[in-house]
Amino acid sequence: MSGLTHFDAAGAAQMVDVGDKPVTDRIATAIARVTMQPETLALIMQGTAKKGDVLGVARLAGIMAAKKTSDLIPLCHPLPITKVTVDLTPDTDLPGVHITATVKTTGQTGVEMEALTAAATAALTVHDMVKAVDRGMVIDDLRVTFKDGGKSGRFDAP
Repeated sequence: MSGLTHFDAAGAAQMVDVGDKPVTDRIATAIARVTMQPETLALIMQGTAKKGDVLGVARLAGIMAAKKTSDLIPLCHPLPITKVTVDLTPDTDLPGVHITATVKTTGQTGVEMEALTAAATAALTVHDMVKAVDRGMVIDDLRVTFKDGGKSGRFDAP
């Protein structure tokens, strides 16, 4: 299992020891999208969904999720997150919502999982809030698009 740090020599899952790593500024951005019927997007944009402000609630859910990532992903370290932003952008051409989550910390390990968790949870929240009118929504394109800091340095998705 060479190169996979979450496994020991025998192949058992382990939490990586980051104690000897230097503390550096770290940032990661992840994206996701929710595709839906044009009428569903119109409800969201007009603010007339029965459950309320879909984009506002989804933004808060994403921020909260980033802070809880280590409770959800077994081998993630709890991190001192310094900033989380979750942007939800309606797109009538899709039709749907583009989600961008950015997480920052100063620490010994990166925040890619926190950014992914924020984007995914925001997408799930959009789905939950309007599923009564559109059961065919699709959540996809969840991925890290940027990270910087630490030993592996900078990554910009092509």
